[in-house]
Amino acid sequence: MNTTITDIFFDLDHTLWDFDKNSELAFDRIFSEKYSEVKTEDFIEKYAPINQACWKLYQEDKITHQELRYNRLKLSFEALDYTISDDNINQIANDYIAFLPDNNHLFDGTIEVLEYLKPKYKLHIITNGFANVQDRKISNAALGGYFATITNSESAGVKKPNSIIFDYAVNLAQTSKANSIMIGDDFDADVNGALNAGLDAIFFNVKNIETPKNYKQINHLLELKKYL
Repeated sequence: MNTTITDIFFDLDHTLWDFDKNSELAFDRIFSEKYSEVKTEDFIEKYAPINQACWKLYQEDKITHQELRYNRLKLSFEALDYTISDDNINQIANDYIAFLPDNNHLFDGTIEVLEYLKPKYKLHIITNGFANVQDRKISNAALGGYFATITNSESAGVKKPNSIIFDYAVNLAQTSKANSIMIGDDFDADVNGALNAGLDAIFFNVKNIETPKNYKQINHLLELKKYL
């Protein structure tokens, strides 16, 4: 146990909640019901990097929430050379948000590591995701009981990596930055965001990308036991 750390802040998507797997299941449901000619696997191949690029723009306040929801679908269908109306894109966007939290796949080791950490630390979430969707994910995946506070970008008024969201979360948790650590998969938003705000951080390097050696990092959630 790390004796200086009292509070652990987790990202949700791509860190605890397996966004890629759950997203694919949501699209599979949409396409099988209404667009059987679209193969989910082909769509996801285009969608995954486009969605990531759109989220980066959203985090940097370069596009709005609505533009994010529309652009990531529009650009993916264009990449597939599939013609679809704006009305249908907007309907898919709504269905996707509705269906997404119905799937509850978590990263391997999520429950085990939360059970290990909860008796020793206060646990929290900081997420850039939309409040109503994130709340449903947490509830449906039975994660709510592990976390003392949940901070989302809507309540904080800014998104990671902005230091204000970390200030907000630390104040909500009634703790100090010196006693806090952030764990997340996004090197810029979670790790550098937290470090720049004065918190310690651990990079969940699930895709095993090359990173500077002086950062704390793990490739599997159970490796957190090395640090905590």
